[in-house]
Amino acid sequence: MKMESCNVEEIKKLIPHRYPFLLIDKVINIVKNETATGIKNVTINEPYFPGHFPSLSVVPGVLQIESLAQTAAVLVAKSLNITDSTALVLLTTIDNAKFRKPIAPGDVMALSVSVQKMRNKLWKFRGEVIVDAHRVSECEFSAMMRT
Repeated sequence: MKMESCNVEEIKKLIPHRYPFLLIDKVINIVKNETATGIKNVTINEPYFPGHFPSLSVVPGVLQIESLAQTAAVLVAKSLNITDSTALVLLTTIDNAKFRKPIAPGDVMALSVSVQKMRNKLWKFRGEVIVDAHRVSECEFSAMMRT
């Protein structure tokens, strides 16, 4: 099984997200139709930190899930050999989300997604955010491909 990776420039060719809402820096260990790992280097310059929270910078849980979803969208695009960033992978469900520890500037988020099921244009994933070898958040989510 061949593993692939892509940098931020290739990511921008695969999904429509752009700054300030492109929340992954690269995707590694891509195994088509199976798994991928997104990487997000969290910096103090993230646009949400001034408001979340001014006294303690914490990555919002919803953005952790969005980062997992963007990683999954890259996996779907690579799996289906799509190279058109106008194709959308839209979230349809989020289940069993758990947040165990805050993520702060200086952390590197490893965004592990694995395909649980795929049927036609609907994909179901399990995602985990790992920082320093510790699972800090997780969820199950579904997304639908819209071309």
